Amino acid sequence: MMTTCPICKSPVQWEGNPTRPFCSERCRIRDLGAWVAEEYRVPAEEFRLEEATPDEEQKQ
Repeated sequence: MMTTCPICKSPVQWEGNPTRPFCSERCRIRDLGAWVAEEYRVPAEEFRLEEATPDEEQKQ
């Protein structure tokens, strides 16, 4: 089965490809770098910590 590399858009053989879905180690590392640089984001609801009341602070 053929697919497309998500980074460079070149055709990629799926079966037997150790770097799939990427065409090469270079594209794989570029994708990892994008995650590390926070260029990609997973959608999620905003999370806010509630402030502890004075009674709760004394229990800790």
